Amino acid sequence: MSELTNELFGVVPIIPTPFTENEEIDEDALRSLIDFAIAGGIKAVCLPAYASEFYKLTDDEKLQVVRVAVQHAAGRLKIVAQSNHPSLKVAIKLAQANVEAGADVVSLAVPRIFSLPENSLKQYLSEFLQSIPNTPVLIQDFNPGGSSISVEFIKELMNENPNFKYLKLEEPLCAPKFESIIKATKGQVGLFEGWGGLYMLELIPIGIQGVMPGLAVSDILQRVFDLRRNGEDGKAFDLFEKVMPQIFFSLQNMELFHYAEKELLIARGVLSNSIARKAAYIPDPSSVSYIKELNQRVLDVLNDETYALRPSAVVEL
Repeated sequence: MSELTNELFGVVPIIPTPFTENEEIDEDALRSLIDFAIAGGIKAVCLPAYASEFYKLTDDEKLQVVRVAVQHAAGRLKIVAQSNHPSLKVAIKLAQANVEAGADVVSLAVPRIFSLPENSLKQYLSEFLQSIPNTPVLIQDFNPGGSSISVEFIKELMNENPNFKYLKLEEPLCAPKFESIIKATKGQVGLFEGWGGLYMLELIPIGIQGVMPGLAVSDILQRVFDLRRNGEDGKAFDLFEKVMPQIFFSLQNMELFHYAEKELLIARGVLSNSIARKAAYIPDPSSVSYIKELNQRVLDVLNDETYALRPSAVVEL
């Protein structure tokens, strides 16, 4: 069973779900993705989340990818098991199964299919946390249609649930809110920035605990994270600016992100296809060409000795 002392820090990428030609989960490819994360110096990964197409997986398949990841990682990195479901009953069942499978941390997205008042969300999250009291939990709030959970809500949830250890928010102009959360919780809830890591340079000086981007650029962003935390700001900005166009373009649409992410993993020699389950984004020829151009620029960064990336992360062209 997981221990509440587990610590997540730095870049915790989302592992995409690889599929075969007939859209079945490709377990061998999933193992390759775990190996890729380890080779890039990553200490923890998360799946199946939005960037894993969790919303296209059955509940059995969600558990399947966690089991494969836990077994293949074999303690070499931590596994954060996303247990999303709009039904609390189903989310609890999935979370408990993920804990039984050996997940180190359980993650849950706030249900945002329809607008709900905070007291409804409080009941949902509290009962979820209480269902796995000995496992650290990361709560994610991705709410494109409105604001994320309030600072007071977060503080109350932390005070009532010792296993509420991490919070991932994905919204622009969130630095003041992050500062308020850190002050209100006295840093007891580790804050993670999502949305591809797009706002990480703004938030690292504030004291975020990490970033949860896509896997394909995770080793590069880990280097950016380390540089920024060490006060090497010029180097951090320079490296981040090299990969930001690829991140920014792909995040225009979640389904486009799946395609661009998997295409970059193909370019890096990790995946053999960029198949996403239908309904999937079908890119137009100009987008296909531009993504190839952006991905090539990422490869160029990996092969540039200026940035001192890990040797295992370098791709031979």
